[in-house]
Amino acid sequence: MKNQISMKRRSYINIMRILMAVSAALTCALVLFLVIYVLAKGIPNISWKLLTTGPSYLSEQIGILPDILNTVYLIIATLIIVIPLGVGAAVYLTEYAKNQRIVSVIEYAAETLSGIPSIIYGLVGMLFFCQFLNMQTSLIAGSLTLVIMNLPTIMRTTQESLKTVPQSYREGAFGLGAGKWRVIRTVVLPGCIDGVITGCILSVGRILGESAALLFTAGFAHALNGFIEGLGSAGASLTVALYVYAKEQGEFGVAFAIAAILMILTLIINLLAALVGRYFKKRRSI
Repeated sequence: MKNQISMKRRSYINIMRILMAVSAALTCALVLFLVIYVLAKGIPNISWKLLTTGPSYLSEQIGILPDILNTVYLIIATLIIVIPLGVGAAVYLTEYAKNQRIVSVIEYAAETLSGIPSIIYGLVGMLFFCQFLNMQTSLIAGSLTLVIMNLPTIMRTTQESLKTVPQSYREGAFGLGAGKWRVIRTVVLPGCIDGVITGCILSVGRILGESAALLFTAGFAHALNGFIEGLGSAGASLTVALYVYAKEQGEFGVAFAIAAILMILTLIINLLAALVGRYFKKRRSI
């Protein structure tokens, strides 16, 4: 009887191992196919002229330099606002807040915000920032919309990182006579800086790949502007430009070139996040 049960258990384990291996193989194959297909179709269409010029409708020239700069402006403006807000909220909820019921409600709200489709953020951003606050269609309206989208991610990753700092570190600092803020600034935050940086890098990846929210708030313009002037005017990011060239103008070569650039940047960002986490983990273990 025991032998029959053990044989059934072994067969069950072997079947589950095979199913998991097949699932993993299919997932890896799908990812590799997608990456290779996009890079193979896009890299041949990437040229120096495409990267360093803007579109000229008189000569039918296509360039994505304004779109690259608009994407950089969006990333910078969003991170300048969202990092202090996200890290400050996480520090308050973890270190200062005493009512755990309110903390749990805020955490639940943040997790709910993380799952809301980006098109809804775009609609709310258009109604509130563009129309109610009269910002019109502009990069700053798109940046503020992206701030709302990425705030839960940075807040939750920072919270989880703060919780990994041992309580003995805080108690030791308090025993030496340090105040609450000094303990947080000199002991707690340096001990979880890896999680904060990883959350910021992942937020950059989400900003880079966002298109639905920016369609309503940032606009479609391909104008070449400076940072301050660009934030106050409409502009297309790389993802929005990909949509415009593929859907509106039928320039699939340019669309695949932009897709390849976005794919390469996404791979770099994910690799950078992994390397940063590994670096700080080794540094902490030394």
